Amino acid sequence: MKIIAGLGNPGKEYEKTRHNTGFLVLDAVLNKLNISLDKEKFKAMYTIYNHKGEKVIFVKPLTYMNNSGEALAPLMKYYGVNVEDLIVIHDDLDLPVGKIRIRTNGSCGGQNGMRSIIAHLGSQEIKRVRVGIGKDARIPVVDYVLGKVSKEDKPLFDETINRAAEAVIYALDNDFSKVMSNYNG
Repeated sequence: MKIIAGLGNPGKEYEKTRHNTGFLVLDAVLNKLNISLDKEKFKAMYTIYNHKGEKVIFVKPLTYMNNSGEALAPLMKYYGVNVEDLIVIHDDLDLPVGKIRIRTNGSCGGQNGMRSIIAHLGSQEIKRVRVGIGKDARIPVVDYVLGKVSKEDKPLFDETINRAAEAVIYALDNDFSKVMSNYNG
């Protein structure tokens, strides 16, 4: 069993913000697989998908970004999912729009959702799909991540969301090292 979690903030006001990139990628995955989130428990919305005989839980924590671990830790415990079977999708300020970095482990890199997950799971050995949102030194970080993608960046951003979704789907059937070599960039 695997868990694939997209990070973001619940609520209409956050729907299309940079910080909801993880939710946007997960939505694209769900759309491509023609499934939807149909359960709400553990401070999360999720669904259980049967992929070629293996159960995959797709999840959106509803705790707000900074407390994502509060949803994932009990969900993982309840379903008996090990940390090596978790993939987290999130935005990354340190990557320009259009870039994806897929890693098997590492620190939170300043991403508060990952900080919470690492703290609640007690491990940095968490697979992740980091999607670049860039940054603007003239705009405070909080305002930037909670802002919408610019009209100029939108086509490239949408293309990157789609590419990240393809990487996640590819990860269902392939070793994560292959996902990294095929989709990093």
